[in-house]
Amino acid sequence: MDNRLKVLNKSPFQKFTVFASALTLLSGCSYKNFMEQEVKAETNKTKVQKENGKHKEGEDSSKPNIVYIVLDDSGFSDLGSYGSEIQTPNLDWLAENGLRYNNSHVTPVCSPTRAALLTGRNPHDIGMSTVANFDMGPEYPNKRGRIYPEAGTIAEVLKEEGYSSYTLGKWHLAPSHQVTPAGPYENWPLGKGFDRFYGILEDSSDQYKPELVQDNSFIDVPEKENYHFSEDIVDKANQYVTDHASVNPEKPFFLNLAFGAQHQPVQVPEEYIEKYEGVYDGGWDKIREQRFKKQKDLGIIPDSAVLAPLNPGVKPWDQLTEVEKETFTRFQETYAGFLTHTDEQIGRFINHLRSVGELDNTMIVFLSDNGASAMGKATGSINHTMAYNDMPETLDDIVENIDHFGTDKAKVEFPAGLAQVSNTPFKLYKSTMYEAGTKTPLIVYYPKGIKDKREIRDQYVHVSDITPTVYDIAGIEMPQEIKGVKQIQLQGESFAETFKDTGAPGRETQYFENNGQRAIYHDGWKAIARHTKGQPYESDVWELYHLAKDPTETNNLAAKEEKRLKELQKLWDKEAKKYDVIPMTDIMGDGFLVIPSDSNRNRTTFTFYPGMSLLPEGAAPFIINRPYSITVPINRESTTEEGVLVALGNYESGYTLYIKDNKLVYEYNIGTKVYRIEMDAPIGQSTIKYEFNPTELHKGIGSLYVNGEKTGEVMIDQTHKFKISFEGLDIGRDTHYPVSPAYENEGNFEFSGDLEKVVYELK
Repeated sequence: MDNRLKVLNKSPFQKFTVFASALTLLSGCSYKNFMEQEVKAETNKTKVQKENGKHKEGEDSSKPNIVYIVLDDSGFSDLGSYGSEIQTPNLDWLAENGLRYNNSHVTPVCSPTRAALLTGRNPHDIGMSTVANFDMGPEYPNKRGRIYPEAGTIAEVLKEEGYSSYTLGKWHLAPSHQVTPAGPYENWPLGKGFDRFYGILEDSSDQYKPELVQDNSFIDVPEKENYHFSEDIVDKANQYVTDHASVNPEKPFFLNLAFGAQHQPVQVPEEYIEKYEGVYDGGWDKIREQRFKKQKDLGIIPDSAVLAPLNPGVKPWDQLTEVEKETFTRFQETYAGFLTHTDEQIGRFINHLRSVGELDNTMIVFLSDNGASAMGKATGSINHTMAYNDMPETLDDIVENIDHFGTDKAKVEFPAGLAQVSNTPFKLYKSTMYEAGTKTPLIVYYPKGIKDKREIRDQYVHVSDITPTVYDIAGIEMPQEIKGVKQIQLQGESFAETFKDTGAPGRETQYFENNGQRAIYHDGWKAIARHTKGQPYESDVWELYHLAKDPTETNNLAAKEEKRLKELQKLWDKEAKKYDVIPMTDIMGDGFLVIPSDSNRNRTTFTFYPGMSLLPEGAAPFIINRPYSITVPINRESTTEEGVLVALGNYESGYTLYIKDNKLVYEYNIGTKVYRIEMDAPIGQSTIKYEFNPTELHKGIGSLYVNGEKTGEVMIDQTHKFKISFEGLDIGRDTHYPVSPAYENEGNFEFSGDLEKVVYELK
């Protein structure tokens, strides 16, 4: 690899657009008509802005503003313009005024897609072949959880062309062990060329209490009634655009708006869920058939396409119990409401671009980073951490929490049967090499370059082609060096010709690989290698599909077309060598267990002090399946001094050591059970120590000591397999969600005594 290691603050027009947009959703009237009227209302304003110096004659109009809008875990059929019954009027407006691509592909998981999108290269070649949580160390240069400096991002390139660059929402392009309040920051957004960042650094976010970062600093969640992350990042995006248009109107900008939606946890206000009451009572078989028919009517899929059968493990709807039907219907109502809410935020952003006179000079590219996920398994999930730890959740537990769907009391993920609905008309899910994992919507809105609106393009496009297309239409040459680092060539191919020419060629060849699963596309054909974890890759079973005639991969031609299959296998080998796909690993959840030797997380002693910012779980001391101790010197002058000494996690799962009502308590919450030690809390100077010693895999004894004397113990018969929580480590308090319900009404429950430090020692 050659050295590659809110309405009150809005203008009258904005108030009108937000109010009118809401009315269209409530009344069901045509959003298209509303938007057309809105455009007329803005004509005079745009003329005035031009007369005042905006986009004057002689300026370089070849460099438009660029906006990427990215959804997370949203399937091919979820948008109204791609066949759905879900209300997505704003994204549908983009489709009506731009182009829809029905043969656009991404990688089957998020980080590689985002890396390819922002760099125009294949993800293996630049260090991001799987999710950024997994840094496999120097032995696996294609799995370092970062973008190598040799692959400059679009933000870095556009900066040299006079652009300002902003990114908001999900990042997930830095190794988890580097996501700390003290850096290192070189793989954070500002280290990758962006001027501003507001969002989350890791893979998934609670929508009500995200672990927020602004630029290079962790910050508190805004104290705002009815706060929601999707709304917050659009508020901030609108602010960035306002500031830019006000102060630097002569400069173009690039803005990457990456929502945490539709990734679990699915959380949205109740009124959005209520919009879909009764819509899904017919069940997933009926909804799939309806979407399939609409997709054909829209021309999104050919008339000859066949609806893939139900996935293995998914029962026909009429075989489910009434309790299952009621529960699964509520899951889908919640998901649909979440997407409509997300679409509404996108509409607010589009309207804001219009209100400041920037929409006509902006190219907007919309996509989803991969297909819908089956993480919820057969029953769905309400516990984020249990799903990631491959731990079963009972239907009874889910039913008991059905009234909490969408709220901050549940971390919802729909069942696999509904994931297949999102992925209509395909089989299987995210993380697989099938079209359900890699084929997602792509909408391009570009008034200056697209004249034939509402059309559908069927050229094969890969996510790595998007940024080269931007460079093409803006007349930008990829620099040979960025910050003194020689750049590797772009590997994506511009599809700008398709904007005007329906017959323009698409991409001919594209490889795929993720965690040992492989595929290769070439000239309308696709070969897929089905890999079994732990088995030699030579034992993989290959399948062959003629996508040009069989877009839903229902007819395996491997036995009939042996020669063609062998040719494609050789082509995969060639592409794998060319783009550094080898060495492969077949890691799954066990990727969380890998701590690279060059990581600060590889230490055996950690000392944390009161006042430390929240430390994300992926950078906290790694205690899974190993002996460790937590030592906390404190001083209590009275029995009323209490609070949290150390806490990691939230109500889903985690551990906490705290003093309340003059009791010293340790709790370990696996998700279905809480293991607890309680004793009288000491007065005066004392040293508290919790010690864990494994007895076998995922089991052990937890012991509590005061001044060296054991005061209690508990047998923990189940610890987490891969990840303890999606909320990080706090010292001397418990921010965000409390680990223990014992102090859930105490705010951060900051320790009121004197806490010297917290020392982790790992063996």
